[in-house]
Amino acid sequence: MSLLSQPLDRRSLLRVAGMQAMAWSLGDLCPAADPVALAPLNRYPQMMQEWLLAQVRDAEQRGNRWRVAMKTRADAESYVNTVRQEIRECFGPMPEKTPLNARVTGVLERDTYNVEKVIFESRPGYLVTGNLYVPKGRKTPMPGVVGVCGHSLNGKAMESYQSFAQGLARMGYVVFIIDPVGQGERFQFMADGLKSRYGGSVAEHIQMGNAMCLVGDFLGSWFAWDGIRALDYLLSRPEVDPAHVGVTGNSGGGTQTTWLAALDDRWTMAAPACFVTTFRRNAENELPSDTEQCPPHILELGLDHSDFIAAMAPRPAILLTQEKDFFDVRGGEEAFKRLKHLYTLLGKPDNIQLQTGPDPHGYTKPNREAMYRFFNKVTGVSQEQTEPELTIEKDADLWATPHGQVSELNSRTLMSFTRDKAAALATKRHPKPGQLVKAARDLLEIPTIKEAPDYRILRSMGSRKYPSKGYCDYAVQTTPHIEALVTGLYDEAGFTSRPSRGRKRALLYVSHRSADAELRSEPLLADLIKAEPEVAVFACDVRGIGDSQPDTCGANTFLQPYGSHYFYAAHGVMLGQPLIGQRTFDVLRVIQWLIATGHEEVHLAGRGWGALPAAFAALLSPQVKQVTLKNALTSYADLIADEDHKWPYAALLPDVLKRFDLPDVYTALAAKSLKNLEPWGSKDGMKT
Repeated sequence: MSLLSQPLDRRSLLRVAGMQAMAWSLGDLCPAADPVALAPLNRYPQMMQEWLLAQVRDAEQRGNRWRVAMKTRADAESYVNTVRQEIRECFGPMPEKTPLNARVTGVLERDTYNVEKVIFESRPGYLVTGNLYVPKGRKTPMPGVVGVCGHSLNGKAMESYQSFAQGLARMGYVVFIIDPVGQGERFQFMADGLKSRYGGSVAEHIQMGNAMCLVGDFLGSWFAWDGIRALDYLLSRPEVDPAHVGVTGNSGGGTQTTWLAALDDRWTMAAPACFVTTFRRNAENELPSDTEQCPPHILELGLDHSDFIAAMAPRPAILLTQEKDFFDVRGGEEAFKRLKHLYTLLGKPDNIQLQTGPDPHGYTKPNREAMYRFFNKVTGVSQEQTEPELTIEKDADLWATPHGQVSELNSRTLMSFTRDKAAALATKRHPKPGQLVKAARDLLEIPTIKEAPDYRILRSMGSRKYPSKGYCDYAVQTTPHIEALVTGLYDEAGFTSRPSRGRKRALLYVSHRSADAELRSEPLLADLIKAEPEVAVFACDVRGIGDSQPDTCGANTFLQPYGSHYFYAAHGVMLGQPLIGQRTFDVLRVIQWLIATGHEEVHLAGRGWGALPAAFAALLSPQVKQVTLKNALTSYADLIADEDHKWPYAALLPDVLKRFDLPDVYTALAAKSLKNLEPWGSKDGMKT
């Protein structure tokens, strides 16, 4: 029985329904190696975006149906409890609390407050740096605020972040502002001169955060845990009143504020700035977000940014947006409208507020002053309405470490924890063949569909100099909005109305970057065709590759670390549909199509990126009788071992190292006469 003809369980039915709803561009694809110098085809550059928008809009609609259905206080309370639980499931279990081992390494004495330079361990040996602003001459205990930073290279020392910390301190708040991992004093990828070899900030987050998914971790959980432990430290100080503790931050700090609001019950107020919108607006606006801003399964559950604030309802919160922000202010207004309905049902309509500043992205003075007024109304600590006069400190004066980096204090890196977890998982997994197939199907999120896919026959693109007299292009609909683009080679020139029948065996080649280019230039494909002259030959691009490479997220961004390839991979994780699984599904559907058109067995081949979905599809499909891979990744564990690995997020399978690794797949494929040629290691994944 074909895998795709198996009965649909409830989860598969939901998955099928849901499916209905870095540095080279495609033009740079080996032009010198192409003997006829034809630009590779790219006829469907919006296909992935159209599919994504259908998915994200469907997720929002499912969530909105639930939100609109709330009519009573009991409904609202049930909603709050449910989203709180589901969010915590998305973020995964938090570690046990261990001693903070906090120490003050220096003090800056100022007119109305002191700045203490603090280092603590959020996990054993994992150092977090921060500045504690303590007002002078105030009656204690005082309200406390944890400040979390956006993507500033200098972290807590950025002017606008110093500004809100000083402003609050001058009004009578104890403020503890910490450096995020990869920023300020917490670079993780060190180079000579205490510099980051990735430049810090976003680049570090993506490099470390992508690989974490392989062991089932989420970078956003690590950010949140640092914030939770910062709150633990703040509450350990006798100057702080536990009845009044807030959290605020801008941009990436707005993200952390939003996540923290849902993940810890001790916050009594929150002010996320320049983040809260809707996932739909971000997707429509082609806006990539860091790995820590994309929680696993969050869209699959129909949750949105507003739900993180809902999880703390009816405690006070103000959404700070900007009129000229790239985080769409319309989404902020939609989030506020949802929350206003919820807070009203809970009897606290005034506890949720919205401020829209006049400026571009940033924690500018109008929004800081709105935060001061809101916190002051909640705590009653001050009547100040405007920001006091500030004095911005030099970065080095705020350092808690001797020369500005925790590495000089032998702090553990985040990647060292990931390596340790991978090593521990390796000792536990020994999948048997049947278990391997089930694990692969589960992790890849492969739905079961009985019917063979429909397809379109495409018009000829003229001479493409393929190794055949004729060819025909087909668009095989693997799922609504998505087509695998397949080229069939034929012995006769001229148009072919449908795939030729009569040949028992088909060779299906899954491209690395472009089936069109590789039909002309790839030696493996030429050798396979020569070795089996009687086989029916097909080459395909799975979604987002070659003929459907997206042109979204800016000009020529596809292989940039923060570009369109990453964008669709990150959304796949949030949708519970990893992109490597989507592409494997495309291959399985093309195999199903080949069988439906009269072929009885398939020799499945793939190169580079295409080798991974080819390997998974071969494992799952009984119709695949022979497998040839070239430049397949050696193992996922190798990417964890090499913190400078160069494989795209789209090639990674979340949670895989809990169940199996690629060598397990290759071993199983020995039964299908696997040839695994010229494997690629951890640094080869961006080769052409």
